[in-house]
Amino acid sequence: MKIEIRLNGETHELPQSLSIAQLLDHFELPKDRVAVERNRSIVPKREWGNVAVSAGDELEVVHFVGGGSGADDPFVVAGRTFKSRLIVGTGKYPSTTVMAEAHRRSGTDMVTVAVRRIDLKAPKGQSLIDFIDREKIFILPNTAACYTVDDAIRTARLGREAGLSNWVKLEVIGDERTLFPDTAALIEATKILAKEGFVVLPYTNDDLIVARRLIDAGAAAIMPLGAPIGSGMGIQNIPGIRILREMITEVPLIVDAGVGTASDATIAMELGADGVLMNTAIAGAQDPGAMAEAMNYAVKAGRLAYRSGRIQRKLYATASSPVEGKI
Repeated sequence: MKIEIRLNGETHELPQSLSIAQLLDHFELPKDRVAVERNRSIVPKREWGNVAVSAGDELEVVHFVGGGSGADDPFVVAGRTFKSRLIVGTGKYPSTTVMAEAHRRSGTDMVTVAVRRIDLKAPKGQSLIDFIDREKIFILPNTAACYTVDDAIRTARLGREAGLSNWVKLEVIGDERTLFPDTAALIEATKILAKEGFVVLPYTNDDLIVARRLIDAGAAAIMPLGAPIGSGMGIQNIPGIRILREMITEVPLIVDAGVGTASDATIAMELGADGVLMNTAIAGAQDPGAMAEAMNYAVKAGRLAYRSGRIQRKLYATASSPVEGKI
């Protein structure tokens, strides 16, 4: 019977339950100078033939690389390393079961939650938090729908007090119809929260000067919108994102809002974004789980393309085959 596992952060299907040794053979992975971790526990080599892989297992196969080789491309925010550059939301899903499946297929290890929507008194199994695998996924509290500095700060403090974390995706909305940020209030709230020890990830516009002010205020990342929240229009100001990528290097640049489909996420990453945050594009899709998986691949492809260095755009054709020796 076929089973599904996660290997090195990606979902794979096996024809049946295999031992660790058989798994390595199945994926044509070398057995010398590698280490295997199953569900965050190291499996000694002497047990590879006896330990069976079960459905839902998470495995890591690692080997040694030269220090400073550049083979690694870690996504680090405020000193914390994440495996995935895709950050996913928790709202608008048809059900919490669908949400959990989307999280799994997206490969994400960070999701946002709106602090005001968490019912901390709900019985076990009925709270949104109970459907998030907290052993694998980091929860990022969100000050969604806050329109003033005081509301945003209060919400962030409540999230920390509830035991989520001292991280916050900071939103201070300035307009109800467009949901554009109030950048002056955002800078003020960032300054206050950063002084209180929060790791602040502010949702902002694609303005370079505002980004610099946020960094000066203590922001741990800059999260410019690609388009209005939930619009699905994709990256509307490509030059703006490019400028931010070139000029903002002190902290990660995470495109937040506006992604509609996988190609939008790829474009964001090809422009040099360190990560992409999305919710509606996945939750509102006809098949959220499948769209989440598509976004997983899209973000990886865009990052790899950005690091590879695209060819220069030219107006006219350049032959890819040599003309020497043509018959």
